Amino acid sequence: MALILFSLMSISSAGVFAHGDDDHDEQTPSAISKKGTTAAINIVQEAPQRLADASLFVPKSVQRRLGIRTVQIQTSKLTAGIELNGTLIADPETSGRIQAPFSGSVQPGPKGMPVDGRKVVKGEVLAYLQPVASAIEQGNQKAQLAEIEAQLAIAERKLKRYEQLEGAVPQKEIDSARIERDALRQRRSFVATSVNSALPLRAPVSGILSASNRLQAGQIVDAREVLFEIVDPNRLAVEALAYDPGIVGTLQSASARAGDIAVELNFVGGGRQLREQALPLLFRVTRPDATLVIGQPVKVIVRTSHGIQGAAVPLQAVTRLSSGETAVWVHTGPERFAVRKIRTQALDAVNIAVVDGLHDGERVVTDGASLLSQVR
Repeated sequence: MALILFSLMSISSAGVFAHGDDDHDEQTPSAISKKGTTAAINIVQEAPQRLADASLFVPKSVQRRLGIRTVQIQTSKLTAGIELNGTLIADPETSGRIQAPFSGSVQPGPKGMPVDGRKVVKGEVLAYLQPVASAIEQGNQKAQLAEIEAQLAIAERKLKRYEQLEGAVPQKEIDSARIERDALRQRRSFVATSVNSALPLRAPVSGILSASNRLQAGQIVDAREVLFEIVDPNRLAVEALAYDPGIVGTLQSASARAGDIAVELNFVGGGRQLREQALPLLFRVTRPDATLVIGQPVKVIVRTSHGIQGAAVPLQAVTRLSSGETAVWVHTGPERFAVRKIRTQALDAVNIAVVDGLHDGERVVTDGASLLSQVR
C-alpha cells in the first residue's frame, strides 16, 4: 500500500516538472477579449466627445494635440467700428495707364514686348504704335503729301528767284516767300509722320507692369484701348463705399482685412458725390503685404468716436453654428467646453467686439475653435 502511494506521488511530481517547460505566456481567449475591451475603453476615453447638453468633453492630451488656446475676457468700453466693403486699388499718385491715342498696330519696344511684372522707369519706351488706316485713307494721305511736296517745290523756286533779285524785289516779298516755304516744310513733316512713322509709348511713372493685356507684336488695337498699367507695389490704396455720409465726421482710424491678412489704413479723403447710392472713401495702405493684389476685395473696418460696452476677442475665436448663428467656445472646466451664442460688432481687422452672450472672467477659445466645432 505504501509502495503504491509513493508511486502515485512520483508520477504526480513528474507531471508537474514536465509542465514547467511549457510557455506560460499563452492566454485564454477570454483573457484576450477582456484586454481588448479595456484598450477600446481607454481609446474612447481619450477621444473628444459631445455630451447630451451639447457641451464637449476634451481630454487634456487631446487639447494639447489640437493646440487649444484660451484667453480670459473682460468687458470694457470699446470704440465702435463699422464694416465697409472695399477694393484694393493702385495709389492714384504713383500709378499710371497707357492708352492707344488712335487705332494702330503694336510694335515691340527697345527691350521687346512688355510683360507683366517687368520693372519700368518713367519715360522709358515700352512699345511703338504704328497707325493703321484703310486703303482709301492711305490713298488720301499720300495724295495730300504729294500735293504739299509740289507746293513746297514751287515755294522754294519762288524764294530762290526773289533772293537773286534782291534789291529789285521788296524785302517784304522775300520774307513772305520764306515764311511760306517754312510752313510747307512743317506741313510735309506732319503728314509724312502720320503716314509712315510709329508713335513711341512711354511709361508715365516708374514701377512695375501690373497688366499688359497679353499684347503681341503686330496686334491691332482700337483708339482709347488700355495697353499697359503701371503700379508701385509699395504704394497701394483701398477704396470703400460708405452708405452713411456721416462716417467721415466721426472716423478715427481704419484697418482692412483681405482673407487672413490684416493691414492698417490711413484715411486720405472722401468724395462729395454719391456712387451707387454710397459715398466713396479713399484709404492708403501703410505697410503693403507682398500677397496683396490690385482688384482684391477687402473688408474695411472704420473705428468711429462712438463707444460701446463689450469684450474684445480675436476673430479666429468666432465660429458659425449649423443654424448660421455666431458663437464662441468657452472653457468651463479643465476638460469641458461649452458653446455660447453671441452678438457682435465690428472692432478692427484683427478683433471683434462681443456685446452680448459672455460674462467677465470667462475663458474663450482663441486657437482651435474651428476644430472643436467639428466634434460630433
